[in-house]
This record gives sequence, structure tokens and C-alpha cells, in this order.
Amino acid sequence: MTTKSGMLSQFPRSFWAANTMEIFERMGWYGFYAVSSLYLTGSVEDGGLGFSSADRGVIQGLATFFLYLFPAVFGALADRYGYKNMFLASAFVMAPAYLLLSLPTGFWPFLGAYFLVAVGHGMFKPVVISTVAKSTNEENGSVGFGIFYMMVNVGGFIGPIVAGIVRGWSWNLVFYASAGWIVIMSIVCLLVYKEPPRDTAAEAQRSLREVFKGMVEVVGNLRFFILVSGVLVILVMGSKWWSFSLVSMVAAVWLVGNLVLDVVFRAGGAAHQQRPWFLQPMAIGEGRYLLFLVLMAGFWVSFNQIFMTLPEYIRDYVDTSDLITSFGPAAAWVTGIAQGMGFDTTNWSRAVLEHGQIKPEHLINLNAFGIILFQVLISYLMRKTSPLTSIIVGVGVTIASFGLYLVGMSGWVVVSAILVFSLGEMMASPRSKEYAGRIAPPEKVGMYMGYFYWCVALGHLFGGLLSGLAYQHYGPKGINQPGEMWILFAALAGTTAVSLVIYNRWIVARDKGQ
Repeated sequence: MTTKSGMLSQFPRSFWAANTMEIFERMGWYGFYAVSSLYLTGSVEDGGLGFSSADRGVIQGLATFFLYLFPAVFGALADRYGYKNMFLASAFVMAPAYLLLSLPTGFWPFLGAYFLVAVGHGMFKPVVISTVAKSTNEENGSVGFGIFYMMVNVGGFIGPIVAGIVRGWSWNLVFYASAGWIVIMSIVCLLVYKEPPRDTAAEAQRSLREVFKGMVEVVGNLRFFILVSGVLVILVMGSKWWSFSLVSMVAAVWLVGNLVLDVVFRAGGAAHQQRPWFLQPMAIGEGRYLLFLVLMAGFWVSFNQIFMTLPEYIRDYVDTSDLITSFGPAAAWVTGIAQGMGFDTTNWSRAVLEHGQIKPEHLINLNAFGIILFQVLISYLMRKTSPLTSIIVGVGVTIASFGLYLVGMSGWVVVSAILVFSLGEMMASPRSKEYAGRIAPPEKVGMYMGYFYWCVALGHLFGGLLSGLAYQHYGPKGINQPGEMWILFAALAGTTAVSLVIYNRWIVARDKGQ
């Protein structure tokens, strides 16, 4: 770790290279993700696919679920084979996958192509955050992860801007742009990235069997791992293919059956440790860590509504004429200068407006813009606050942002809600990653950070399903009462905040007392 003074010089080369790659990877991901709701539910005449809100929610939930589920595996492989190799492998998957994503028009082909995109990003995520974790320490971790989260949002800001502009001419250009950003990311990796200090000799000696055994042990023993994996499979099947009653029945049978077997296997006393793995009772690994991931899933369910639900809400309900009036003189001034320089501005409005309203993705992009401006400052101000406390306060702020949607449906109300939401996100999201990285054993940081994304995976799965069903019910094709939808999202965020308070006071306090 570098000992140079100054905020910027205290981080090594690997830290800055990883952050630069994160920008381009996020440009690729958010370039499409920010407009995905509009593309999936948009009319075929406007270049969209014409899917229902419910189908849109299933696609977004499932694809991103697997995106954030895969890092647990790829993080373990990165610990074994090296971070740079995994970075390059991810680029070889992501770039072609985005080009393929532009071709399908049906539900299943599109979901299949989106799945490949998820695999590529799932390879990238644990490696970049592990690099940041290994390149920071207890003293500079808050600022380091704050810088990282700011870089996430630099990419999350630029990508949607480009996508929002080019989709005015062709939706295919959105996919081409995402593939291009990934190519640039791979070039940065080849030319600049240098792996942070790692016990490469010890890690290289570990067999794949040892790697995956260690991965399982984070959750518990193999039987508990299979229990958890089975529950996830049931949830995935239930997202579209099974009815709620069938999911409930299968889940109940799976859980009760495993618990009964557990009672039987424990009857043999300590001798069960000598049995084959499938005859042993379940054992939980890092219980505190796993509980933290479950609770944080609630945060991500709420967080994802800004990308899943809000674009449709803005398109269908929000009148942005107040924003157009406010910024009209500035836009006219810029246009006048461009015309004076000889530029043809006839079609410039296509980049910003659609059907006389500001494109939803440009408003949502204020989330990333606010984080770019204030993330480092917020991280600095919260540096002496414990990660868990910062997370709880951040979730509380996001609750307030959902309440603002009840005030009205004007452009300025939406802008205010997005900026308040961004403040809560700046407090909660980077500190959650910091907390996960700090409790991980040094030799298994990649693996643990991969598991961190399980909470993000669950948040996307449930967030996508909830978004699609809620909008289908409360939106214009349902009872047409969107305010109740935002109350629902606020209630879920409130449950998360209360659960984290209990976790902080009971679980963590108990551990400290031991």
C-alpha cells in the first residue's frame, strides 16, 4: 500500500486502473439498462418490443438476478487464476453479447441473449470490487469506496446519455455503443491494469476442488448450500413458469423435507461428522454475513425501482413541460450558438425529447449526476460513521424520496425525488460493499465480494418481479393509482431499515461482546 500523502496519491495504480475500467463497464451496462424498460414495453412502431410490464419485470428480474448470482463463482475462479485474466475473459463475453442482444424480438430469444450479457458482467463485478478492497485499508476505505462508487456513476451517467441520444435515430445504436464501451475497457485492462498484491503462490496451488469447497464453506456445508440453491431455483421458476400456489407448495415441501432429514441425521450424535456429505446435517457458515446479505436484498429491491419502474412512470404520468419551460431559454441559447457555427440543429430535439416530453432516461440520469458531484464529499463526511449506521440512515432517506412522488406528477417533483434518492444511495450502497470487504478473510476477498452480490441478485429478482406486477396493477392498464405503488416501495424500504437496526443492535453487539 502506498504511503504517499494526499487523497489521490494514497491509492496504488491498480486502484485507479480498476476504477477506469469500471467507468467503461458501467457505460456499457447502464447504457442499455437505463432504457431497457422503454425498449421492452415500447410499441413496435417506435422500435420497441411491445412486451407487457409483467414480462418486462420478469426479464429484468431474471437476467440481473443471474448477473449478480454469478460473481460468487467467478470471484472464486479469479482468486485461483488471477484478476487480469478474469477481466479479459469478461470482455470476450460482454462485447459479442451486446451485439447479439440487438437481434431478438421474442420473449425467449431476448431473455437468452440477455443471459449472456449477465454472464459477462457477472465475471467482471467481483474482480473490480476485490481490486478496490485489496487496494484500500481501514483508514482510507471509506474514501476509496466512495471514489469507486463515484466512478460507477460516471459510467452510469455517460452511458444513458449516449443511449438516450442515439436511440432517437435507431435502437440498434444503443447495443453497438454498449459493445464499444466494453472493447475500450479491455484495452485499458491490457495496457494499464496491474494486479494488486496477492498471495499468488498460495492461491495458485489451490485446486479447483479446494476453491469451490471454500466457496461452499462461506455459506455452510454442502447440504446447506444445496438447500439455499434449491430455494433460489424455486424462486426463479416461480417468476414466470409457475403459479404462486405451486411455488408456495414446492418451497414448503423442499424446506420441510430438508429439515426432517436434518433431524434424522442429527440423531446419530457426533458420529455424523464421519458420514458422507449427503448424510450429514446442515451447517451454516458465516451466519452474520449471510444474514447481512438477506437484509441488504431489501435495499436493492427498493433501489432498482429507479431503473425498472420509474421510466414507465415518467413516460405514462409525468408532465415535464415545467422543466422544458425552465430550461427552454438555455436550450435556445445553445442552439443559437451552434447555428451560428454552421451546425444543422433541425433534429437536435430528437436527442432530448420524445412525444413533446423529456426522455425518461435523461431525468433518471440525474441520479448518477448527483452521485458524481457529491459522492466523495458524502463519503468524507460519513468516514467516522460506522458502515452499518451509514447504511441505515441511507435507507431512511430513500424512503423519503418515494414519498415525494405522492406530492405531484410534475417534472420538478420527479427531479427532487431522484436527487433525494441519490443522497440515500450515496450513504448506503458504497458502505455496504465496504462492510462486506472488511469482514472477509484476506485470501478470500474475491469470493466474499462475489457472495456480496447475492443480495444484489435477490434485490433484482424480487425488484423486477415486484416492479412488473405492481405497475401492471397500479399503472394505466390496471387501477390507475400509481401513488399506492410508491407507498408499497416505501414500506419495503422501511422494513429493511428496521431490520438493519435490529441486526446492528443485537447481532453485531453480541459478536462484539464475545
